[in-house]
Amino acid sequence: MSVEVLVPTRNRPVELGVTLAGLAAQEGPLRRVIVSDQSDERPSFDTAPARAMARQLERRGVEVEFVRHLPRRGLAEHRDFLLGLAAASHVLFLDDDVWLEPGTLSRLWTAMSELRCGFVGNAMQGLSFLDDRRPGELEPYEEWVDGVEPEVIGSEEERRWTLHNAANLVHLVEELGMKAGEWRPYKVAWVAGCVLFDREKLVECGGFDFWRELPAEHAGEDVAAQWRVMAKYGGAGILPSGAVHLESETTVPERDVQAVDVVR
Repeated sequence: MSVEVLVPTRNRPVELGVTLAGLAAQEGPLRRVIVSDQSDERPSFDTAPARAMARQLERRGVEVEFVRHLPRRGLAEHRDFLLGLAAASHVLFLDDDVWLEPGTLSRLWTAMSELRCGFVGNAMQGLSFLDDRRPGELEPYEEWVDGVEPEVIGSEEERRWTLHNAANLVHLVEELGMKAGEWRPYKVAWVAGCVLFDREKLVECGGFDFWRELPAEHAGEDVAAQWRVMAKYGGAGILPSGAVHLESETTVPERDVQAVDVVR
């Protein structure tokens, strides 16, 4: 059993270097990192920092593959392409603007090994919001107690999305008084930025094959795929979250078409 990290990227050379630096500090059954680029000009991975972090990963026995995937056909197609390149038992979809603190991958792997659900994830946190406490947004928090169960996400379950705003999970860990080394699974609407899937379960549920139903400009493809997996195998967020959002400007300004509105 092993993990491959799949990183779709576009026009983010600085952020990608930081993302790779976070990966280079991870422990766990990491087999390969695949970065697929759709930049308008020079690939995001064509920088000295990205190459340096690739070498560091390779020194530890992790294969690193940089590929270009053009023309652009949308976020879902890009993820579908990456999934088609994967062969490991588990895949970590990691956004190109997320830094993982040391120990994150090991914690996710431990959680997945114990829960054996469709996916576990660490929602990315914006640390510029550390002083912005939002107790009302933490109200939907509910832990999985006796294992993770399949569930269909409706309007009530969607209320959980507020858990992942700002730095809410950082504050939640503080309120719960969690100790070092402790982790807890909780119920989610979806998880953005850092999600570890059981690859076979994801593929069985269709992966991102719905990309053909969508225009090139869309968003929410990760939500649509996760809801499919959750309906059959369940999914969970994991506390604490070691995923730090770099808070760069979005590269997806057109969000009028949400994948879940088309493919549900």
